[in-house]
Amino acid sequence: MRLLALDTSSSAVTAAVHDGERLLAEVTEPGAQAHGELLAPVVQRALVEAGVEPRDLTHVVVGTGPGPFTGLRVGLVTARVMAEALGITAYGVCSLDAIAAQAVGEARVATAFAVATDARRKEVYLATYDASGTRTSGPDVVRPGDVDRMVAAGPVVGEGAWLYPAVFDDPREPGYVSAGWLASFAVGRMLAGEELGGTTPLYLRRPDAVENAARKRVTPS
Repeated sequence: MRLLALDTSSSAVTAAVHDGERLLAEVTEPGAQAHGELLAPVVQRALVEAGVEPRDLTHVVVGTGPGPFTGLRVGLVTARVMAEALGITAYGVCSLDAIAAQAVGEARVATAFAVATDARRKEVYLATYDASGTRTSGPDVVRPGDVDRMVAAGPVVGEGAWLYPAVFDDPREPGYVSAGWLASFAVGRMLAGEELGGTTPLYLRRPDAVENAARKRVTPS
């Protein structure tokens, strides 16, 4: 197995290569407004550090969000195009699930918890998990003040918890998606005989850009 994992759902661009037994390489670059410029070089560096050629890849896994429309689309399109060109399958994993897997794997939580990431517009993407990292609700896009008080008072992993300290009482790392943990999560599911999802994005809300419904007159009346 040579699995490439990548994610562009947050303000960081991240890619990793996994051989089914161990993580071979992981590269992460911050760049909230530069996903399109950063992703290809990040993927290339991860492949070079892993000593893997694109033709050696057997799987591509991409974080499906939730995340901002433009950044998330960069990762999804890249994963689909690479998979098509290489004749392999592209799979999708909820990006919040990867953060939850890292939190459990690094023993940052020992009870039920939530993952909250930055949705901008003074909102967060939120999902809840049991102590094993299995998702129990969400993901949803919510205003921090509308988060259930019992959820907000418990451990909350992710950047969103740090952005709103007046709401979330117990913010914890990690803040962003790690492609290494995304890869490990996907490999674990595969080895357990579980199916991964498709690459349908979890936008959760409509994009800011909308078609103008009104027709403009271009000739004099």
